Amino acid sequence: MHPRIKISIFAPILDIIYCRLMLNVNKYAALVAVVLLLVSCFEKKQEPLVAPWGVIDDTVTVAEDFDLHDIQTSGELIMATVTGPETYYDYHGKSLGTQYLLCQRFADSLGCRLRVDVCRDSIELVHKLDSCEADLIAWPTPGHIEADRSKPDLVAELKSWYHPSFIDDVKKEETALLTTKKVRRRIFAPMLDAKGGIISHYDQYFMTYSRDIRWDWRLMAAQCYQESTFDPKAVSFAGAKGLMQIMPGTADHLGVARSKLYEPEANIAAAAKYIGELQHTFSDIRDQYERTNFVLASYNGGAHHIRDAMALAKRDGKNPHRWSDVSAYVLKLATPKYYNDPIVKYGYMRGSETVDYVNRIRQRHASYQGVKSPHMGFHPSQPRKADQRKKKYDI
Repeated sequence: MHPRIKISIFAPILDIIYCRLMLNVNKYAALVAVVLLLVSCFEKKQEPLVAPWGVIDDTVTVAEDFDLHDIQTSGELIMATVTGPETYYDYHGKSLGTQYLLCQRFADSLGCRLRVDVCRDSIELVHKLDSCEADLIAWPTPGHIEADRSKPDLVAELKSWYHPSFIDDVKKEETALLTTKKVRRRIFAPMLDAKGGIISHYDQYFMTYSRDIRWDWRLMAAQCYQESTFDPKAVSFAGAKGLMQIMPGTADHLGVARSKLYEPEANIAAAAKYIGELQHTFSDIRDQYERTNFVLASYNGGAHHIRDAMALAKRDGKNPHRWSDVSAYVLKLATPKYYNDPIVKYGYMRGSETVDYVNRIRQRHASYQGVKSPHMGFHPSQPRKADQRKKKYDI
């Protein structure tokens, strides 16, 4: 056979082999190109930027001179502090504390929102300052607010803005918020018709929704009077609304429209649902009477603070499931020795108000238990005003 004929016979096979070989070469070449590109990227990669709100953005070049203008552009000013009555604490959903209120005013002057980073102690505050992780450091001493020294424009702005008189101003503001006027409400009598067995216009709702949480309806009525004195339009400085003083955020969590918080039935139903959640939170307390005390305390002061008090009681050999033992530590959470203890996770608490809250509701419930034949409908008359001159009862 002629040699050329042999070549022509095997040519298609050779072409196929050649094509596959080139295809593999191209694949390897593409892989090599990707590797080289990645290496190049790593070599040229810029230092990641940690934005003031904690988001890492690898596409933006780090600004070594991040200062006042950048803070205003980001819209957030970061304050680092420790928990305490002079620094920062949460009170019924409202942030308070002399240092916090000062920093909030400064943030307002800059047109920024204020974010609070709560530290464990002063050592952590020093670290925040040295590492430039906060714009402002609010020390436990009133008026001692230090700006990040690497931000000279911010330092200058704080210095020009601050005046010592601001301390008295914010203290007066805080005191006003903590007085008995903190809830705007009309005051109605704690019993609408004792002889007729009627506590309030809303007894039917208390009876209906207390069954879901296995409460005596009169206990829920006693709590309602403590919260709002049976005023469905009551509103607190922190924004809690209605008969059972439901916070808007709590309403969102419970799936209740904020627009319905002034409606008696919707408000009472929301409170019952929230109480049910708190009962589940404290399901480790087997005794129902004791568990109810913890639920009431948490409704007022927050479950996290109550758990802190329980932890302290257990550490000191007390019964963490007995309110008479734990309430003493709720009171102690107002002192530095206790709210700064490492076992405490949520810091300072105005415990005296919470303990008083539980005591008043229990006392009023005891008086309501004399109602033997509850009225199943609504009283036709309007709620009558309490006779404040006689002072027969406390609010």
